[in-house]
Amino acid sequence: MKDTPLTFSRRELLLSALSAAAVVTLPRIALAQTQSKEALSADARFSSLLADFAEEILRLSPTSATSLGLDSGARLALKSRLPDASPAGQAAWAGQVKSMLARMATLDRAKLGADAQIRYDSVRYAANEGVDGLRFSYGGAASGFYGGTQPFPVTQQDGAVLSVPEFLDSQHTIANAADAEAYLERVTAMARVLDQESARIAEQAAKGIMPPDFIAHTALIQLRNYRKTPAAAQKLVTSIAGRTRKLGIAGDWEARATKLVNTLVYPALDRQIDTFAKASAKASDVAGVHRLPDGAAYYEWALKLGTSTTRSAAEIHAIGLEQNKMLQARIDAILKAQGITQGTVGARLLALSKDPKRFYADNDQGREQLIAYCNERVAVVRALMPKISHLGLKAPLVIKRVPPDIETGAPLGYMNFAALDGSRPAIYYINLKSTTLWPKSEIATLTAHEGIPGHTWQSAYLAEHHAAMPLITSMMGFNAFIEGWALYAEQLVDEFGVYADDPFSQIGYLQAQQFRACRLVVVPACTRCNGRASRRSASCLKTAGAASPP
Repeated sequence: MKDTPLTFSRRELLLSALSAAAVVTLPRIALAQTQSKEALSADARFSSLLADFAEEILRLSPTSATSLGLDSGARLALKSRLPDASPAGQAAWAGQVKSMLARMATLDRAKLGADAQIRYDSVRYAANEGVDGLRFSYGGAASGFYGGTQPFPVTQQDGAVLSVPEFLDSQHTIANAADAEAYLERVTAMARVLDQESARIAEQAAKGIMPPDFIAHTALIQLRNYRKTPAAAQKLVTSIAGRTRKLGIAGDWEARATKLVNTLVYPALDRQIDTFAKASAKASDVAGVHRLPDGAAYYEWALKLGTSTTRSAAEIHAIGLEQNKMLQARIDAILKAQGITQGTVGARLLALSKDPKRFYADNDQGREQLIAYCNERVAVVRALMPKISHLGLKAPLVIKRVPPDIETGAPLGYMNFAALDGSRPAIYYINLKSTTLWPKSEIATLTAHEGIPGHTWQSAYLAEHHAAMPLITSMMGFNAFIEGWALYAEQLVDEFGVYADDPFSQIGYLQAQQFRACRLVVVPACTRCNGRASRRSASCLKTAGAASPP
């Protein structure tokens, strides 16, 4: 996280920096000494193949090279590129996953060592899921490597406008004039990507493939608001201008960037706004993907992709109901212990959510206080980490506000993982469009999820031990592992007593868990269009109160 041929999405950019394979590549003492010469030879061949795969994927996903801190030396050319969102780019990814499977089939898995077999299975699984996604015109061969799928090129959280400026500002390093030139080449490339997305929007709309109207409406507002900003005030310009000025890098960087935005990016954006507006005029008010061509099959594939299981929608719906019941009972007990007994659990939580004392002031001072509190929570949990983990990771972390120019549609919280070379720490972004998004009781568990021992700790192993693992392990993301880790991190913070004297933060943790349990209830119900299931979903969300984690 977030760089596919279909769309440049934050989710994919983030996931590209983290791999489920990391957990199975923790050091195994003297394992190599127990392997046969035949296995070592087979492992060497496989390692060479994985290295080839990694370089090939980086060429298709140049922003991943930057995110991982790998866009230098022999890969320097990647620093000036953005991914190809055209049909040719889609075809290249399709060819990539098919080629990977074909080359892996030439190896005898049984002759590999134990660790190599696990890596073999992980890569094959990702490639197979990508090939499976080719059944859908809105699927995507890269999806298996990014742990999820996005059927629409532009939404309130996806697309070049939402991703490229932030990516360039937070991840594209500038240390010299060559880096600044590469930055400008990427600004130029952004116009190309916008037009590629626009062509994709028009093509999909003709087939009835559009985001639901409420998402399309928000996305269109964001595109138009972005366009209203004078070019000189855009982050695309101010980022390079400020950084080159600070470093004393000679050149007319601000003027050149401003010209590129005015002459290339804005005209392409105007075309996208026009295309999106025409397409969204036909957008449906039905949210479920079942309305899309072959939508039921797409949902089942996406469900498998997101969960790494073959559980059906009905099974997941039932799991959500069971978890929701358990979590509601725990919240009820804590509320009663605080003397809050009147009304349903949902009604009591809703009443708490309207208490102004539960929020920081909705101004810049309040935002600073909120971020300071996040840093305080990180420090508290970091002190506990020797009891939780023996890895002794440094896991540097910076906490920032989601950039105001994208916060309207951005998630409430998300991560940019640390670069493998240590040049950039992990960045935990929290959406502070309004501090009323964040009751104080919900901040601690979000920080555990995104920070420590959550995603920051999770990714730190890769960043601090990447030399011991094949590069491709840093380029795959399996959603069930990534988000499962962060949810378990929230649980650990609770189990280690951090909330022993803070019952409302414990409620915030349980609300966050309940919100996710309700997602398990809601999404399958929406997909099946089952009236009874839909009523259960509405009841679940009502009971969950105001919690709304990312």
